[in-house]
Amino acid sequence: MFLVRPAGVPAREIGPDIDISKAVWLDLINPTPDEITRAEKALGTHIPRREELEEIESSSRHHEEDGVLYLSTPLVRRAEGTAFSLPIGFVLTDRRLITVRYADYYGFDIVGRRQAERDPAKGEPSANEVLVEIIEEVINRLADTLEGLGRDLDAISKRVFNTDRPRDPARAGEMLRETLRRLGHGGDLASMIRDSLLGLDRILIYISDRTEKDPQALKTRIKVAGRDIASLNDFDAQTVNKVQFLLDATLGFISIEQNDGMKVLTVVSAIGILPTLIAGIYGMNFHNMPELSWKYGYPYGLTLMALSVILPLLWFWRRGWFGAR
Repeated sequence: MFLVRPAGVPAREIGPDIDISKAVWLDLINPTPDEITRAEKALGTHIPRREELEEIESSSRHHEEDGVLYLSTPLVRRAEGTAFSLPIGFVLTDRRLITVRYADYYGFDIVGRRQAERDPAKGEPSANEVLVEIIEEVINRLADTLEGLGRDLDAISKRVFNTDRPRDPARAGEMLRETLRRLGHGGDLASMIRDSLLGLDRILIYISDRTEKDPQALKTRIKVAGRDIASLNDFDAQTVNKVQFLLDATLGFISIEQNDGMKVLTVVSAIGILPTLIAGIYGMNFHNMPELSWKYGYPYGLTLMALSVILPLLWFWRRGWFGAR
């Protein structure tokens, strides 16, 4: 989709009857190769393809050609309980901003609605102003995502350290496995947010060198956005540390559950040794066995085997291996 977003009117898809000569913001959403080619012919500017936006080298993500600044960054998005990261690109000229993205991002839609509601009497904003406004809104969305992730981790922490966890091993094991899955998703999301913040920070550095002719208010907004990114990076680092802490704690509880299972097996195997030994000894039936013809030999053997079970159980119980003292 190839949209033009003029000030004061809703966004419109580019067509033969649409004049884009004075448009400041052009928006390519999940563009096809034909739409990119059409945009290049209409604008006389190279539009980066998706494989170009996905390059990880800094020189590929941020460079200038013939006075045109090409910027790109991965941007995280949450949808239907999952998170994914897709590249977005900005082509910035002296008078025009072209955005290239392969997913719908709420921040772009918010800025687009503001453009549509803008008073036409105030004129079109500059390309730098539109770009800074988009970055500000994206930062706000990333902050909301981080806040949501922080709440999720708080809920996981309460669940992991809850003293009323189910004592049923099957239920406890399932709870811990689900916790590991949620922590894995949380760690991936924090990593993708960090990549997005790093890319936005580099974009701000590049565009700050092109705002000499812009009002001081815009320069101040760029500095404030940079400080917001720095604070979100700190929060993200704290979130990653919390994910690691909860991961270690969960693995520790899993080890405890496994040790409890091994204790049960140890108790069962230990209490079965002596009765088996006694039954084996008195089951040999040698002719000269003193107890062979003894009237009380049978109850004596049963009593001895019962004691060989009860005494180890009492010992394990006093050691706290099972039950509550």
